[in-house]
Amino acid sequence: MKKIYTTLFALAMALTAMAQGWPANYQGVMLQGFYWDSFNDSQWTSLKAQADELAQYFTLVWIPQSGKCNDNGWNSMGYDDYYWFDQNSSFGTEAQLRSLITTFKTKGIGTIADVVVNHRNTNGWVTFPKEVYNGVTYQLLPSDICADDDNGQTKAWAEANGYSLSTNNDTGEGWNGMRDLDHKSTNVQTCVKAYLGFLLNDLGYAGFRYDMVKGFSASFLGQYNKASAPTFSVGEYWDGNKTIVANWLNSTKVDGDIQSAAFDFPFRYTVRDAINNNNWGKLSNTSLMADAAYRRYAVTFVENHDTEKRSNANQDPIKRDTLAANAYLLAMPGTPCVFFKHWKDCKKDIAQMINVRQFAGIHNQSEYNMFSSASTHYAVRTSGANCDLLCVVGDVTKYTPTNRWIKVIEGYHYSYFLPNDANTAWIDLASGEYLSEQTATLTAVTNENAQIVYTTDGSTPTASSTKVASGTKVNIPVGTTTLKAGLLIGSTVSGIVSRTYNIIDFQPFDITIYVNTDQVGWSNVNFWTWGGDGSHSPTNNNWPGDKVSTTVEKDGKQWFTHTYTINSPSDFVNFVFSTGSGSPQTVDIENISEDTFFEISTETEGGKNKVNVVSTGIEELQMTNDNSVMDDAIYDLQGRRVTNPTHGIYIRGGKKFIVR
Repeated sequence: MKKIYTTLFALAMALTAMAQGWPANYQGVMLQGFYWDSFNDSQWTSLKAQADELAQYFTLVWIPQSGKCNDNGWNSMGYDDYYWFDQNSSFGTEAQLRSLITTFKTKGIGTIADVVVNHRNTNGWVTFPKEVYNGVTYQLLPSDICADDDNGQTKAWAEANGYSLSTNNDTGEGWNGMRDLDHKSTNVQTCVKAYLGFLLNDLGYAGFRYDMVKGFSASFLGQYNKASAPTFSVGEYWDGNKTIVANWLNSTKVDGDIQSAAFDFPFRYTVRDAINNNNWGKLSNTSLMADAAYRRYAVTFVENHDTEKRSNANQDPIKRDTLAANAYLLAMPGTPCVFFKHWKDCKKDIAQMINVRQFAGIHNQSEYNMFSSASTHYAVRTSGANCDLLCVVGDVTKYTPTNRWIKVIEGYHYSYFLPNDANTAWIDLASGEYLSEQTATLTAVTNENAQIVYTTDGSTPTASSTKVASGTKVNIPVGTTTLKAGLLIGSTVSGIVSRTYNIIDFQPFDITIYVNTDQVGWSNVNFWTWGGDGSHSPTNNNWPGDKVSTTVEKDGKQWFTHTYTINSPSDFVNFVFSTGSGSPQTVDIENISEDTFFEISTETEGGKNKVNVVSTGIEELQMTNDNSVMDDAIYDLQGRRVTNPTHGIYIRGGKKFIVR
């Protein structure tokens, strides 16, 4: 068969000119680049550092609301937005945000802004900030607040205090958390349009994710998008009824054209019910994705920050089979949106799934056919621009495809197959960084009598390269390896695929935290801990956490001390220290992955004690005559093993040392 190979970024750019709500035949995959309280993982600097890896799999990344919130020193996820043109948030500075968006754009990733315009935070009950942008002053007024805001309580307070609200009631569902904006107001429309233009044309966002669109009439969102012309727009219309969500899409029309996509909540509930009820046949239930008239506008997902299981709330999570849920998501039409926690926890499998989707050319309007549906399993074929993809989820042993299909990847409760006329070699291990040696399986996807030829030095395989049978496993050692494989039919090599791996020989190590309380006179210290890979919660899960009584003396001072294990290069621990029953307490201390000495200060911020980091305890690493170390188990602060460290700080035996 003839194949068309086009980079997803080039495809996205080609579609920009015809974008209307969401591009047609769009082959991209989106990542939700945050979860609830992901203040470390979703820092603009952290996301930017992942750009090279993310660009291999995602064309869009949806990031947290980036405007400054009136949070009084507390971290905010952004849904209590106070400023629109001040882009300094809990996730980083405006300069860091601009650098992230520019870097993503350079790598072929579009950044999706989280737009919160249904409501807005105030200073007091009805006072909004005054902002100046490009010499123009923008300020919402009390008269821009819906007359029925907060079930009439806002109006009663306003009249009692000399303010007047709008005479218009809310055009959607009310929300009592903050002030609901009257989108009939010319001033509201002017401010929103200026804000959206700022996001697109100044900051460089590629499009919008509109929060809580049930809260105002879809016709206003249509007007805003018509004026700002984003390539990508998706509304959070939270409803499991496909007809109701489709009606919302139609209500965004301007001049007969739908102006936005919608998150496919019916799809999400279909997957949740199938998995949580252990009935895979429920995947046949209806959704936007299942309707050819609307699947272009279906942004599908299986979990997000509102449905995930949180440490302090159960929400409405998928309880098992995360891999199978994502396998189904990534095999189907619509534009899949992968949840950041799933990406972090299941990166190896999800990357492989996206590789197959990209190869087949599945897009948001692809046709599909259900092959088999039962409580035990579900099998579906989706037709891509290049070839078909067959996905089986559930008990995969219950369905045996015909010999037309060749399995290319598999995992717990999922398998992907490509047709035997795809005529390509396949490597099941996706490109990326791994923490130990890996094994990649080579598969010949062809109906011809073929061998596989491969190289591990990045060179193009030829008829004289190493020859193996389909199904051969290749070991990927520590270091950087580019594995290329192709089909050898007769004397001709074709269907070459390539993967690049960075294998890190990482070994978990211990860090020790030291806390001195001389300045504040605390006689005991509680350690409240969280973050990283989730293994660092205190033994006492109730505030204020673990009471630490172990002390050591260094430099004539007493230090309360506790040890933690760092399990990966990206692992870390966050802390709050307190005394007594939890008050007074310190500010949050985040992203600690090395031995650290803290002195609690009498200075405060938001009523919490500040913390100073001191350099006590760094020892000098002894070198041999040939400039190597006596013990070769040395790691840099990113967890990479090194044999000949130069100047800097390193980890050996769980302790921090300096090389001068």
